[in-house]
Amino acid sequence: MLESVTSSALISALDGLALRQRSIAENIANVNTPGYQAKRVQFEDELRSAVSAGSGAVTPTVERSLEPTRINGNNVNLDTETLSNIDTVLRFQFASQAIGGQSASITKAIGQASA
Repeated sequence: MLESVTSSALISALDGLALRQRSIAENIANVNTPGYQAKRVQFEDELRSAVSAGSGAVTPTVERSLEPTRINGNNVNLDTETLSNIDTVLRFQFASQAIGGQSASITKAIGQASA
């Protein structure tokens, strides 16, 4: 696909959202693991800044959650993970559709140019 701020931003968003989905899955898998600290993936603020600067390319970061822990030292909250997963899936679908639409537009333009 042709390089543009939009395509770079969409690819960065998909990468960040995919990493967030993996982190949520790991958090849920470790809901009863003593001492496990939930992971949080951040990339939206950096992506916003990168787009403003004309780039769109960012790398997501994974941080440990600072939420309070239970007696066993684990701080995974199943309600939080479930809501975050729903939000992440919807955002991923939206970004995927946007990239698909962009690809379809480029394919159509190439087809018309060669006709």
